[in-house]
Amino acid sequence: MKNFVRNAGFTAIAAMALATYLSVPALAQDTDYPDGNISITIPTGEGGGADRDARAITKVWAKYLERNSEFSYYPGAAGQVGYEFFMKSKADGTHLMFSNIGPEVIMLELQDVPITIGEDLVYIQKTSTEPMAIWVGANSKFETLQQLIEEAKERPVTISVSRLPHPASIGMLALGEATGAEFNLIPYGGGNPTAMAAITGEVDASALPLANPITLGPEARVLGIFADENPVPDQTGNAPTVNEAAGTDLPALTSSRAFAVQASVLEEYPERVELLKKTIRETLVDPDYVAAVAAAGVPVEFIDPGDQEAAMAEAAATAELATKYRDLLTGE
Repeated sequence: MKNFVRNAGFTAIAAMALATYLSVPALAQDTDYPDGNISITIPTGEGGGADRDARAITKVWAKYLERNSEFSYYPGAAGQVGYEFFMKSKADGTHLMFSNIGPEVIMLELQDVPITIGEDLVYIQKTSTEPMAIWVGANSKFETLQQLIEEAKERPVTISVSRLPHPASIGMLALGEATGAEFNLIPYGGGNPTAMAAITGEVDASALPLANPITLGPEARVLGIFADENPVPDQTGNAPTVNEAAGTDLPALTSSRAFAVQASVLEEYPERVELLKKTIRETLVDPDYVAAVAAAGVPVEFIDPGDQEAAMAEAAATAELATKYRDLLTGE
């Protein structure tokens, strides 16, 4: 899992990423690639967090790849619809998926999906990583995570989540198991409706990636973060970690955005994949991209130029996590 850094560490990360892509050997010239725009499949709805992040990076990526990007959105079945559609797209490096590794790997582990990570699909480059958080709307009566837990010991407390196969869902179910609290998870099928349910008071609280409540500013109050430490205390009201607030020993729960290709593309068009990786890494350290992330309200600390090895290692760790908490997620 990613070790989070504060602002002071971002420059060092950027420097390491820059050194990495500068050390890549010269690529064979492929004058026919790309011969048009890049098609990007997003397995969630338009206007959500994945869409926001994809547009921020592709706007800057265009000046390195010298091509624009076109987006297709396929929400449904916790990401399964998008993954199955993507696997049917042309496998030549002109079609990519912009993935959310955590919830989507959990989905692939828990649902009967004929897609195997590593054999059918490969995450080639991470763009960001963030921890999960439990938070409430600004008008909520809950000021602390401990208050929420105590209430959940007296009655079922409702928690909006974007989908049940999700690291945030694992966090809430594991927290309930550890403390004796009863959390009733309600999936809303996307980050925006999930957040609105908490802001309007339709549910007691919400569990989402940390960027979601941060982008809402004063409309949200973060109660706890599923991480070893708070990576952005200044932007979260110095919110505690869940383990600090609840006296638990839960694992850090994070998720990363990443670009993916069909595995066959790595074998048949390796020089195209290397070009994609190189230009994405160039984008991730570009000041224009950092500015675009900040303008979207997302902490730049979440930018994570993790390579294919790091992305696939996270996918493997997430699959193990899904197996460990399978019974809680499926109610078996």
